[in-house]
Amino acid sequence: MSQSEFITILQSALILILKLSGPILITSMMVGLVIGVFQSVTQIQEATLTFVPKILAGVLTIIFLAPWMVEIFIVSVNDLFANITTYIR
Repeated sequence: MSQSEFITILQSALILILKLSGPILITSMMVGLVIGVFQSVTQIQEATLTFVPKILAGVLTIIFLAPWMVEIFIVSVNDLFANITTYIR
């Protein structure tokens, strides 16, 4: 395996990580932002108030996007296994 093949595999793995974790992180960030604005408007300064809604938003995002996430993961793994003979050389 050459250095460029290794970098290609590593790059595709990092892009896969970003594709799969991005929607969950963005959803949690938006919920945290909305709750932060609500806290500053109402002057409720409770640090633990954001945890439960962010966790619920993350879990709901995973539930709704699970079929898409599994499909993307399977396609990526199939591509990796299809080209494994090229990488072994």
